Amino acid sequence: MHIESNIRIILASASPRRKDLLEQAGASFEIIPSVGEEIITTKIPDKEVEELSRQKAGEIEARVLGPAIIIGADTVVAIDGEILGKPKDEEDAVRMLSNLQGRTHQVYTGVTVIIRTDSQREYITFSEATSVTMYPMTEEEIKGYVRTGEPMDKAGAYGIQGLSAVYIQKIDGDYNNVVGLPLARLYQELKKAGFDLTLSGRQF
Repeated sequence: MHIESNIRIILASASPRRKDLLEQAGASFEIIPSVGEEIITTKIPDKEVEELSRQKAGEIEARVLGPAIIIGADTVVAIDGEILGKPKDEEDAVRMLSNLQGRTHQVYTGVTVIIRTDSQREYITFSEATSVTMYPMTEEEIKGYVRTGEPMDKAGAYGIQGLSAVYIQKIDGDYNNVVGLPLARLYQELKKAGFDLTLSGRQF
């Protein structure tokens, strides 16, 4: 598939963490957040995030004209068969963190890339899983962390790149996947499709 090096790249997410990761790669892109209702038809974590990423990317594709690479992503935390998205309120955040502390859980991020040129359209969907082990946390630590407000817009009620870093004992897998975007996998998938996401590999 021939992809022009100056094709429009769109991130279908308002997440500042995903924005930071794409910028870290040297990508030149714009942000058009998806705003549609999320429709979930599965309770299997990797399938759910793939499904939601497809919905987000597809919504933006329907709203923009011309050639573009559209990137949609969704992240959840899973433990004991329960999928944890963003907490509804502080009480829910305390519940999530109380369940995660001292244990190992999985973080799943699903990504859908729609590559649309003048003559072709290609869909790429994948997911990555990373295991995260948290140190035990006291009730005071959990409530104090929740009071900072950081957990409220994050799957599983914590941000590994933020204040909760002091509670992370170890991870097994891609760190950036936990932040919200498996950047290296995204780069490899785009490279297989014939496109270099990074500025260093682009033709100007």
